[in-house]
Amino acid sequence: MHSGDRQLSLRPFSPTFLHQFLTPDRLISLGSVVVILILWSVATSFKWVNPLFLPSPAAVWAAFVEILQNGYKGNPLIFHIYQSMYRLVVALILAIVTAIPLGMLCGFFKPIRAALDPIIEFYRPLPPLAYYTLLVIWLGIENPSKIALLFLAAFAPLFLAVVSGVQRISLDRINGARSLGASGWQLFFYVIFPSCLPEIFTGLRTAIGVAYSTLVAAEMVAAVSGIGWMVLDASKFLRSDVIFVGIIIMGIIAVLIDAAIRWIQASQLPWIGRDS
Repeated sequence: MHSGDRQLSLRPFSPTFLHQFLTPDRLISLGSVVVILILWSVATSFKWVNPLFLPSPAAVWAAFVEILQNGYKGNPLIFHIYQSMYRLVVALILAIVTAIPLGMLCGFFKPIRAALDPIIEFYRPLPPLAYYTLLVIWLGIENPSKIALLFLAAFAPLFLAVVSGVQRISLDRINGARSLGASGWQLFFYVIFPSCLPEIFTGLRTAIGVAYSTLVAAEMVAAVSGIGWMVLDASKFLRSDVIFVGIIIMGIIAVLIDAAIRWIQASQLPWIGRDS
C-alpha cells in the first residue's frame, strides 16, 4: 500500500510532484517570464511600439503556426532546426575531442602551452566574420566552412577552461598518485581529467554559448537553410514576426541544451564542488 501511495504521489501533476518541481527559484523564473509576456501584450495592444518593430504575441504565434504547417521557403521548420543543430553538434564534438586533450597537455606541460598559446590568443578575440571569408575560400560555401567557424568559436573557451582546470590541481594530489605508482596515462585519466571536470563543464557551457551566437554568422554566407538563415532572410522582408519566431526557437533550444548539461553534471557527477 505504501509503495502504491508513493507511485501515485510521484505521478505528473500530482500535488507532491508539483511541490517538488515548482521550487521557489523556478516559481520566480516562471513569474519573470509571465511578467515579460504581460508587458509585451500590453505594449502591443496599446500600440506603444510600431508593430513593424515589435509584433504582438498573437502575431508571432500565428507566424509560428504558419511556418509549422507550411514551412519556410520550401522547407519544413524541422528541416531548418536540423540543419542548424547538425552544424552546431558536429562543431561541438570536434571541439570536445580536441580542446580537452590539448588543454590537459598544455596545462601540464609548459613548452606545449608556450607553443599553442600565441595561436589561441591571436584568433580568440577576432570577430568570426573577419576570418569566415577565408574559411569559405578554403573549404567552400557548404557545411564544412560553417562547421569550421563554429568549431573555432567553441574551441578557445573550452581549451582555456581545461588549461585553467589543470593549473588549479594541487601538486600534492599529483605527487600522491605518482607515489602510488600511477603512470603518465593513468595520471591523466584517473587524476587530472576527473579533477578538471568542473572547469570542463563550465567551459563547455561557455563554448556552446559562443558557438550558438556564431551560428547566425555561419549561416549568413550562401546558406539556404537553418534557423539563423531564416531570421536573416526574414529581416530582408521586414517580417519581424518570423524574426521573433526564429529568435524564440533558438533561445528555447539553447536553454534546453544548457539544462541538459547541468542535469548531467548534477546527476552523474554529484561530487563536483565537494572535493577539496
